[in-house]
Amino acid sequence: MTAVLLISGSTRSASTNTAALRTVAAIAPENVETFWYEGLAELPAFSPDDDGTGHPSVVALHEHISRADAVLLCTPEYAGTLPGSLKNLLDWTVGTADLYEKPTAFLNVAAQGRGEGAATTLTTVLGYVGAIVDPATCARLPVARDAVDADGLVTTPEFRTGALTALTRLVHQTTPA
Repeated sequence: MTAVLLISGSTRSASTNTAALRTVAAIAPENVETFWYEGLAELPAFSPDDDGTGHPSVVALHEHISRADAVLLCTPEYAGTLPGSLKNLLDWTVGTADLYEKPTAFLNVAAQGRGEGAATTLTTVLGYVGAIVDPATCARLPVARDAVDADGLVTTPEFRTGALTALTRLVHQTTPA
């Protein structure tokens, strides 16, 4: 069983990014366990003088990443880059090397012509923290708001096929060659 941690970079309740990851969880093969880090909005601002052990949301973040064989993110773009809350989450992993050599990928669900700033920044930051990011595993799968059903799942076959392919590739990275 491969454990894949899902992290949405959005704190918005009706986020298409979160819907994309909910869909990934729903279509994951039986040999893949997906689980969530849901403390993004509760994370305190990162400070290099703070080891995070006094913050339950930071402790949970480290525990979740430690438990995961791989990490899959999906994030919106704000002001041409990552949302501050997701960058803050990633900052909490720098000193602990939580993501070092951990297979990591991301989905970009923004409309064509959008989201590239977030993807570029995410690639840079994940490289800096030593995550293993295979560009072929990361996928651009635009999701329109009306493609999300009442259960919060993306309904389009194109998204589901692309998301399953990305998840399968990410899981394959956790298997020794």
